[in-house]
Amino acid sequence: MRRLSSREDTGRTRPTTFAGPQGLAISFAKGNLMLESVKISRRQSEIRQALAGLVGKSDASADEIRSMESLDSEYRSNETRYRASLIAEDTERRDAGKDLETRSDREYADVLAGFEVRQVAAALDHGHQLTGQTAEIVQEMRSKGAYTGIPVPLEALEVRNTVSGGVVDPKQTLPIFDRLFPTSVASRLGVASVSIDHGAVEYPVATAGAVANWAASEGADLAAPVAFQTAESMLSPDHTLGARMQVSRKALKQVGGGLEMAIRRDMSAAIGAELDRAVLVGSGAAGQPTGLVTGATNNGLWAATWTAIKAEIVAFMQANSISDPGQVRMAMTPAMWSALDDAIWDAGSGITEWDRLAKHVGAGNIAKATQLPASTAILTVTAGGLAPAYLGLFGGVDLIRDPYSDAASGGLRLTGLLTTDLVIPRQVQLRVLDAA
Repeated sequence: MRRLSSREDTGRTRPTTFAGPQGLAISFAKGNLMLESVKISRRQSEIRQALAGLVGKSDASADEIRSMESLDSEYRSNETRYRASLIAEDTERRDAGKDLETRSDREYADVLAGFEVRQVAAALDHGHQLTGQTAEIVQEMRSKGAYTGIPVPLEALEVRNTVSGGVVDPKQTLPIFDRLFPTSVASRLGVASVSIDHGAVEYPVATAGAVANWAASEGADLAAPVAFQTAESMLSPDHTLGARMQVSRKALKQVGGGLEMAIRRDMSAAIGAELDRAVLVGSGAAGQPTGLVTGATNNGLWAATWTAIKAEIVAFMQANSISDPGQVRMAMTPAMWSALDDAIWDAGSGITEWDRLAKHVGAGNIAKATQLPASTAILTVTAGGLAPAYLGLFGGVDLIRDPYSDAASGGLRLTGLLTTDLVIPRQVQLRVLDAA
């Protein structure tokens, strides 16, 4: 995002200063960037130059000899100060680096908290001039991507909480899938989201590499090495999701400030539901990305017993080298959950097949998904830091006004366009169970 201006609201200039932890302050007001260690190092160079001119004299005077002694003493003292400065600045530099890694995200979240969707709606309706943080974010997004209408960051579509008295208390959110749509089945399956300004993002996945083996005898050679190889998975701006809504003239005049929450709810619900469906069962045709069910190559048989599911989990664990069923995440239809809950494993104890599944996998790792086809379940795992799938979100929502369709009634018709892509980098982290 655009960094804060070097001018106050009054127009007076001020120095731009970075203040790190433990007092490590670096001022750029006059073009200076000077650490204590650098000052000492420069002074040491000056001393060496002065000494070089003095030691070459065979007839040095008493004053010059005293000067050499003084410079030599200062040089040795500066060496100790120089080492101490390096130690102190190294600690401060590491702490400052940690602060810088998160500072830009915090600043962006602070500015984003003031983004007003109703300003965008007013701008599209009657040409209202965007102001404040809303204008700043729109300008920044336009500088990084091509938008036909007014760009809206996805985070701004989050429904924000309010407290008593109607005071808005916006959340600070990161640009990740599960924070935008907390009820998303895809997020519970471990699908990760990547925010991309433009272009494409590639994920190289190692497919072959180091091989460990034993020497047959003393002096014997090891087996021949295998070349390190990778397969690339690419997120490209190939799929465009559109969400359309219509706002009547009466609603524009009647709702007022409530229009903010109305647009957030409608856009968030429409985009969230369709993204979730596409991630799970996208057909890969007619503009849709290829979803998990459609793109999976590892398929098994579904049966309403823990034993049948366990066999698939065991094969899944072996393929991914994981050690506990609790690392597996699962999604199934409500009908499948009902069948498991009705199947009594031990009549005497009342334990059901669902109880056995939830005991080993964990009920919190199992989502009920109405988007899945009947008798279809999904198993995923995050292995080696790699998510089972990545959802690319290219920029924000491009919000465009249709000035013609509702011109006769004075209404406002909006179209929100979002460019996305989905990639499954490693098939062994995904299994789909279907009924026999």
